[in-house]
Amino acid sequence: MSEEIKIEESSGNVFFDIGFSEEEAEYEQLRVDLAFAIHHLLEEQKLTPVKAKARFGLDPSDVSRLKEMDFNFTVERLLMILKQMNRKVEIHIKPSDKTVRGQRVFVT
Repeated sequence: MSEEIKIEESSGNVFFDIGFSEEEAEYEQLRVDLAFAIHHLLEEQKLTPVKAKARFGLDPSDVSRLKEMDFNFTVERLLMILKQMNRKVEIHIKPSDKTVRGQRVFVT
């Protein structure tokens, strides 16, 4: 007895897919994207909380949380961490493509 599995195409934002409003979903996705970018930088540079404090003045508890993929930070806090890590953050504003629902901020 097999059950048919329903497959639904993703919108590209898991938060929107699980029921967040468009605005909330965009904010949550941005937070995760920024936190993951910081996590990746920490891993790439093999930074422990102690090394990150010595090199960039980062709060060791923030570093520990990011390394453990605890991404419960505000966008503002994440942007400040990136600034401390000597990272340039650029925001590009351009007209929206009317065929795409909502806005999207990309972190690279």
